[in-house]
Amino acid sequence: MTDIHVITNENRARYADLIELHHRVRHDIFVGEKGWEALRKPDGRDVDAYDDEHAVYLLAVDGSKLVGGQRLYPTTRPHMISEVFPHLVHGSRGIPTGPDVWEWTRYFVVRERRYGRTDCRLLAAMQQYCLDEGIETVTAVAETWWLPRVHSVGFKTRPLGVPQMIEGQPTIAVKVPISEDSLASVRRHAGLRGHAILPRHFAKAA
Repeated sequence: MTDIHVITNENRARYADLIELHHRVRHDIFVGEKGWEALRKPDGRDVDAYDDEHAVYLLAVDGSKLVGGQRLYPTTRPHMISEVFPHLVHGSRGIPTGPDVWEWTRYFVVRERRYGRTDCRLLAAMQQYCLDEGIETVTAVAETWWLPRVHSVGFKTRPLGVPQMIEGQPTIAVKVPISEDSLASVRRHAGLRGHAILPRHFAKAA
């Protein structure tokens, strides 16, 4: 059974081993598989400026194995779109920010679980966490091939600009409204009956 663990600054000490593993798995996927050479580190860990005390991680664990993850980060602080990818945002409204807008980054599912329900469980967990915390919108930078996948499970995405080539892939900045309807849709696809995420007091080592 795959469980989604919510890791914040308040409970991170209990998840030290899992967080360390997740940085290494991220490096394996984003550098080793996807070829994002700008992220390559000699120590084999993907850690950037937004892996700080303000980051929230939603990590998928099956038994003792980490099988997927994602990161949320407040847009009230300098964040990836504002600091690294502002050129992907066009229009007079600029980059969406505010206490009810968070950035969604570093989404991954390990290779052997990409054709099962882990993907949908992570997508449901992101929506569930945001609804629980009063977050109304997430922003993201994604390869355009990924958009049909999230649309197929009920997400609505709104472009913030036009696609541009990044690391050899057409990439776009989007915002994603959070809603009970989109959560219900992805829950149906994932076959979820209960709450999508574990209580935060629960900690299980990977």
